[in-house]
Amino acid sequence: MKSPTSVQSGSRHSMRISSVAADRREHRRHDLEQQALAVERWDGQHRVGKPLGRIVDISAGGVRMLADKTDVRPDQHIRVRVALPSYAGISPFVAPSAAGLQPKSEWIGWMTVSRVKPLAENQMEVAGRLVDMDEMDRGMLGLYLSTQPLAA
Repeated sequence: MKSPTSVQSGSRHSMRISSVAADRREHRRHDLEQQALAVERWDGQHRVGKPLGRIVDISAGGVRMLADKTDVRPDQHIRVRVALPSYAGISPFVAPSAAGLQPKSEWIGWMTVSRVKPLAENQMEVAGRLVDMDEMDRGMLGLYLSTQPLAA
């Protein structure tokens, strides 16, 4: 016969499993559409990238944006530049320097496109994962986004 503690423990465990199964996202999405922040396609040659789209929502693991019709397709790897303003004294990213970690407002890295959805005649929704972000930047982005409203 099971003791009351083992039964309670077992039921808590099963509740934990069901709540994890209901939410399959690793990172919470945050709504930044009202801020009209751009994502740029980055070639590394110029200081200004080519506009790719406008952020709809973002998480510490990926971004969803509205874009004009472009040649973007699923499973494509695109080098992007994401620039976010500091908010509530928190910078979204950090950069190592001789003096330690310094705040920065931009991240340049690779995005793997997971979804491209046509919306209107000249617009589409592009969603993808930010794949080569280091853990320090991902943690700072998560902290930064925790001050922003959640997406629906």
